[in-house]
Amino acid sequence: MQENHLYEYAVIRVVPRVEREEFLNTGVVLYCAKKRFLKAVFELDQKRFNAFTEELDTEEIEKHLQSFVKICDGTDDSGPIGRLDAASRFRWLTAARSTVIQASKVHPGFCKDPEETLMRLFKQLVL
Repeated sequence: MQENHLYEYAVIRVVPRVEREEFLNTGVVLYCAKKRFLKAVFELDQKRFNAFTEELDTEEIEKHLQSFVKICDGTDDSGPIGRLDAASRFRWLTAARSTVIQASKVHPGFCKDPEETLMRLFKQLVL
């Protein structure tokens, strides 16, 4: 029988006009220490994004969202944050900030398979 593992996740949001505090859920980042799992997935729906704003460059936003994926993966081009341990990378990605791309508060849960849980949360909260 598989055991449950503690995980933490946050929703990645695009906040086109920070002063209005309106946001569009675009991704999820999930960390499970026991399984050594840290991954982010995102999708920027162009139609929904344009309903919020046409002032922001979609390609630029997607480039910044892709940096979440790179930092989670710890790729060579992820910069100094990508070289930190997984827990530190997750904490850095989910730190409170008042920028166009933000993460929600961190939420905990238990899962058997972090990949499956990540995709379920992505479908529920983003798609």
